[in-house]
Order: sequence, then structure tokens, then C-alpha cells
Amino acid sequence: MPSAKIRSCRKLNAYNMASPLCAGKKNLMLITATMLILHHSAATTDASGESSQAKDSCQDKCGNVSIPYPFGIGKGCSLEGFEVVCPPDNVPILLLNTSNSSTPLLGINLTLGEARVQNSIAQYCNFTNNTDVFKTSIFVAGPSFTVSGAKNKFTAIGCATVASIFSSPESSLTSACGSFCYRENSIDNGTECFGRGCCQSPIPERLHQFYPSFYTVSNDTGVQSFSPCSYAFIAEEDSFQFHPSYAKSQDFEMNYGYPMVLNWVVGQDSCAEARKKDNGLTYACKSTNSTCIDMPGRGYLCNCSEGYHGNPYLVGGCKDIDECIALPQPCKGGQCSNTIGNYTCTCPRGTHSNDPKSIPCTRTDNGPNTKVIGVSIGLICLVVCTFTVLNACQKRKLAKEKEKFFKQNGGQILYQQILSKKVDTVILFSIDDLKKATDNFDKSRELGIGGNGTVYKGILKKDNRVVAVKRSRFSNVEKAEEFVQEIVILSQINHRNVVRLLGCCLEVEVPILVYEYIPNGTLFQFIHGNHGSRPPVSLEARLKIAQESAEALSYLHLSTNSPIVHGDVKSLNILLDENYMAKVTDFGASRILPKDAVQLMTMVQGTLGYLDPEYLQERKLTEKSDVYSFGVVLLELITRKMAISFEGPEEEKSVASSFLRALKENRVEGMLDSSIMGVGMEELFEEVVKLASMCLSSKGEDRPSMTQVADKLKAIRSTWREVLLLQHQETEHLAEGLAAASSSFGLPPSMHWTAGMMGLDIEAPR
Repeated sequence: MPSAKIRSCRKLNAYNMASPLCAGKKNLMLITATMLILHHSAATTDASGESSQAKDSCQDKCGNVSIPYPFGIGKGCSLEGFEVVCPPDNVPILLLNTSNSSTPLLGINLTLGEARVQNSIAQYCNFTNNTDVFKTSIFVAGPSFTVSGAKNKFTAIGCATVASIFSSPESSLTSACGSFCYRENSIDNGTECFGRGCCQSPIPERLHQFYPSFYTVSNDTGVQSFSPCSYAFIAEEDSFQFHPSYAKSQDFEMNYGYPMVLNWVVGQDSCAEARKKDNGLTYACKSTNSTCIDMPGRGYLCNCSEGYHGNPYLVGGCKDIDECIALPQPCKGGQCSNTIGNYTCTCPRGTHSNDPKSIPCTRTDNGPNTKVIGVSIGLICLVVCTFTVLNACQKRKLAKEKEKFFKQNGGQILYQQILSKKVDTVILFSIDDLKKATDNFDKSRELGIGGNGTVYKGILKKDNRVVAVKRSRFSNVEKAEEFVQEIVILSQINHRNVVRLLGCCLEVEVPILVYEYIPNGTLFQFIHGNHGSRPPVSLEARLKIAQESAEALSYLHLSTNSPIVHGDVKSLNILLDENYMAKVTDFGASRILPKDAVQLMTMVQGTLGYLDPEYLQERKLTEKSDVYSFGVVLLELITRKMAISFEGPEEEKSVASSFLRALKENRVEGMLDSSIMGVGMEELFEEVVKLASMCLSSKGEDRPSMTQVADKLKAIRSTWREVLLLQHQETEHLAEGLAAASSSFGLPPSMHWTAGMMGLDIEAPR
């Protein structure tokens, strides 16, 4: 492996080993109470200076790696699922499962429930002589192991590269990122990954398996000449440092891989269930002085109780810590005496202390009791005054912090806009208001988590209005004025098919936006939900949603003072209200075009499967980029196929590519959703298919405007109104029949479907 890929290590890490692939400085972010307890316990264990041990008569090390029980080398030396093999080269192998029987083990942390393994690198090469090389495999972690989302990142290397991981070859997309550098000198020279030669993205928690894949963006021979290969892998955060030569390498995958952190648990039961099961014989916390900790999802971990250290999985494995031999001495005053699981501090004769563990011993004063009382009162007054001053300082500090963030996020600019009556609909919320509305951003209030942040359901205490609160992850202080200008423009949007911005909170580090609440989920769920438990959605309903979405985008492009390009049009960003009216949302990737400008140079953002190929290649975001993405949504509506799919050959993963190929070969009818096909509707579908193909034109100048798209959909609904009405009524009858059948068979209420649930009233096209 090239030396640039390896950092030197000078001491043992948290896994009690000298790692062959040093991970660098780690920022351990533990966000739950459980993980805080584990971190505290880990610090205590490391400080004790005593390493974890193996089972009696079992090998406790392989090379430089300690193998503590429940892991073990040899028969009877480990719990089931924690077997380790130590080959002659002394590089331990963790036997996760049959398909990954040679996963190198780099270290084990008993307290945190972590194992570091060496992960391989997937490769895809597309050479100028039209030969391809594709090397990848499914990584299966095994029943007791999951890939850590907090401590790992998905990394891809190459130019004109979009790499992704799936939880299996048949599953949906788990994580993806894109890297583009169409000239050799455009590759980033730094060690970080910013999308030019290298990109990174987070992965979800509790991932049991993953399958790296690549998406062909371009067959540009210019890129192939200097960067024919792409690479993808999951690695421990900060263990990888980019070098420009990696993007041009044809054998980068030949190195030994990079460290990856796995989380592990014991069993599949909770602590309470494990204690009762088999009369406690299979309960893993064998040491008397140990505690059991329930882990999220399933299973548990064992830790030594406070004041003890060692291996809680072995009988007698947790030993008492002799705090009195530690340096510095734990007693601030007096003499230290070790006790079982604790220690005491006593002052010498003639001295005293109210708490010798934290307060030094002082000579005893035999003076009058009045002097003692006076000193005590003085101390009490001092404590009260100190507390009052500290409390006031804390409040003042908090107020200054809020004021700093308010100015930093453009609050004064927005306030001036409100005073000048340029804005009269934006509410400036305080962070306290939003904490009350969302129960302090409780996890139970989460509506969804996206690439730009998390959305919570909130109830405003002032008027009990239900709202959607978007808490973003990133902030750009340098663009505060642009952010305020964007809020001003979004606040002026008043269209029935666009989710309305109600206000914002600027007194926190990352601004929070408040939108109207839309109750019926996304168009993606509506189209691709459980098909077997509900009747098909009628063509009239689908065209109605398409027309409303097109009118919203047309409004953004034309009806505001400054045109807005949405930038991330997809079925997940179209919500449905209580009447199943379409509402376009999520302006995280949106851009405001300067007046008289037709395009804007920007970093590539968006969603795989919906991205305009012209935007991908030239990085020029235009209104026609939204038209292309809308064309993909229209295909989803008439084919009921997802925008991107892992199934099938490479050229059929994209529904847009499959559609254009089928159109060219005169076999589009085979792609359409059979549930909306009917006799005498061939000409209607020809019009819809023609509109979709125009939206998906490779050149933006050949695509219609969103206004033309909306007008065309309106004309189609008007021309074919009687046919659409008849099919919609048939769909309603089918829904009523399913509801009656489910009632007669005693199905639960969640399986009952009625025409009313379709929520789509027939109306004249607007």
C-alpha cells in the first residue's frame, strides 16, 4: 500500500492494539444516554491499565490484537457468532458468515460493543477500448453485527462517477454520492472529499449488509483517458485521506482496504428477557459485579459496575479498582482507603473536612460555636450569591449567543425588510416556541430525515396550529444575505400547489424554517406503496396530480419577481394534502436566478434518477432542469415504476433511459401500468407519452417550458374528460368492493380501503 495511505501510530488505541491502518484522530459523538454510559465505562476501563481477557485455556491474542471473550479462538472459546481464526501470519480473521469468512479483524472494544475490521474496495473500470471491469461483493455482517452509521462514511473515488450502496442487490438505495472532474487538472488537490475526484456521504445506522454499485453517468472518452476507474467503499471516518493520484489509478483496489467499525450485541433479547430465558443459563453478563445495558433495536451489552473493571462476560471477570493507587490521589484531603467497589477518605486527627474526597482537610477550630455559625452563614451567603451571579451570567451569555446567531443569519436584514413592508407574512419564531411545539425536537415527532436536515411535526402553543418544522444540518454564514433574500421571495409565494413558508427561527446556529403541515404523505408513497392492499390509482387522479405539480413549478419559474428553479423535483418532494391535492415542497436545493439570467453555474445537487444529464455535465442549472425531473415524475405516474432500480442490466436501472429506449423500439405500451390501460384510450396515452418524451429531451432547448407542460396536461384532461371520469368511477367501485370484502373477512381497519380514501374529487381541469 502506498505510504500516503497510512498514518503512523505511536500508542495503543481504544481497541487495545497497534492498528496496521491507523484511523487518525476520532471525534466520538455519542448522542444517547446509553452511549454516554458506555463512553464513561470505557474511560474507566482504559484508565485501570488492565486489559480484557479470554476464556480459561483459550488463546487471548493473535498478533497484536487482543481477543477477549465473548470473542474467541478455537472450539468452546467464544459465544456462537463471535468465532475468530488466527492463521499462521497472525492476522486474525472474524468469521462473520460463510460469504465473508476472511474478514480481517483489527481490534475489539468490549465496553462500546465495537469491532474494527478491514473492508475491501469495489471497482468499476470503463476503458477507452470499450472493455469494462466490475469487482464488488455483498458484505454481510452476520446476526450479531451491524455497520456503524455514526463512525463510518461511504466514500467514492473517480471522475464522472456516481457510486451507491444498497442493503442488498434487490433492495432500495441506501446511500450514494457523485464525483465529477471532466478535466485532469480539475481534480481536487487537497486530502478532503468535495466532489471532484472524491466524494463522501453518511450511511444509516444498523446496516446488516451492503452492496456497492456504480451508475454510469457518461461515456466521455476524455474522462476515460485519465480516469477510467471508479472505486467505492465504506470506511471508518477520518481513516481515509484523498490524494489526486487515486482518481487516476487503475489498481487502487489492490491495497488492503480501509478500517470499518462494526457494532455488535449479545443475543436478540432485552436484558429482562435474557435473565428469565432458560433460567438465566444463556444470560451473558456472568460477572457478579456487572450491569446489563439494552441496546437500540435488539440485543444487549454487558459492562462492569462502577468501581470495577475487566471482562463482564466471564465469571469473576469484573475486578475491584483500587482507586487509592491511582495518580493523582483521589482524596483532596486525608488518607485514602480502598473498599469493595468504592473508596473512602478520612482526615487525620485534629483536622476535618465536610467532604474529604473533594475538599482539603483543615485544622479543627475549638473556638466558640458562634464563630462556626457565622462562618457557616457566610459560606451559605457566598454560595447563594455565587449561584445567582452564575445564573445571571448564564442567561446573559445565552441572550448574547442568540443575538449573535440572529445577526449572523441575517436577522437584522430580514427585520428591516419586515419594517419596510416588503415582507408581511413571515413570522420570526423564537427557539423556545419551536422547542415547545416539537417537545424539544423529540424523536417521536420526526416526519422524515433527508440530506439537508430533519422535519418535525409541531403544534404551536399560541393557536394550536399544526406545522412542519425543518431543522437543517448545515449553515453558510457568508451567504446570510442571500438566505434572507430567499426567505423574502419564498414568503411571497402564494400558490395552492406550493407548500407555504410560515416563518423561521434565526437565533440558533443553523436557521430553522417553519412550513404549513401537509398530512397525507408523499406522492412516492402514494404511487409505490403496498399495491396489494389497495385498489389502483385511476389515470384521472394521476393526471390531476401531474397537472397541479406542473402548475406549481410554472408559477415558480414565471410568477415571482425573481424566477426560482426548484433543483430537486421528485415524487418524494410532492406532498398530498387531506384532499390529495399536490403540494411541491423542499427548496433545499433551489436556486434563485438573477434577473435576465437563463442559467446558473452551481455545484451538482439533486437525486439520482431525476438529474438532468445536461446539468450533470455542464453544471448549469436552468428552468429546463426542472422540466426533465418532472418528466421522470410523469413516468412514475403512468408506469408505476421507480425512477431508479437496482434490478436488471445497467442500461435498465433508470426508468427514463428504459422509457426512451422503449420509445425508440416502439414498445412503450409494455412499460405502462396495466391497471390504467383501457379500450379506446390508445390516443390519450400517445399524448401523455409524447409529452413525457419531450420533457426528457437530452438538450434543454428542446424541452417545453413548465407552463407549456401544465397547459398540455390541462388540455388532455379536458379533451378526454368523459373517458377519465368513467375509469375513475370504476376505480371507486373497486375500492368499495375491496372495503366490503375486507369487512366480511374480518380484516383490521388498516386494510379497509374505500373510495373516500382515494380522496380525489372529479373536477373540471383548471
